[in-house]
Amino acid sequence: MKPGDHPDFYRLAPPPGTSRESTIVLDREGRFWHDGARVDHPALEEALHRWIARHPEDGRLILTNGYDWCYFRAEETPFVVRFVRVEDEGQRALLVLSDGTEERLDPRVLSVSSDGVVFARVKAGAEDARFSRHAQAGLAPLLVSAEPPIVRVGDVSAELSERAV
Repeated sequence: MKPGDHPDFYRLAPPPGTSRESTIVLDREGRFWHDGARVDHPALEEALHRWIARHPEDGRLILTNGYDWCYFRAEETPFVVRFVRVEDEGQRALLVLSDGTEERLDPRVLSVSSDGVVFARVKAGAEDARFSRHAQAGLAPLLVSAEPPIVRVGDVSAELSERAV
């Protein structure tokens, strides 16, 4: 059993001389920074993306590997859509997220910011994910109209709503 499986895991004090607060920041492009320096080791960055969660009591963003945890800050969203995989000639589409998971794309969960960046509600609607430039270009085969932006997957079409800030 991992310590993270214990019911009091998130209530336990941090190790002596440490804090649960950190200087880890996830930028808008999905890159991690620590103490102002870019985390550029690919395996570590991949692990950090997989460790993203919400504290079960206060709802703040945390990184947890099941053995320890700390708070971190996201400049915008905790997840990034890395790419869109369109299958069956547009009958199905999958979002591939920065944590390595995949989710079916429902056009009704998409929104667009005033500067033209696309976002989606992910993780059963609990989180926002910002589309990378590559992922946003991947929506092209699903775009029915550019003005207003309308996306269709299978029989479901939706106009991208304006993202509330």
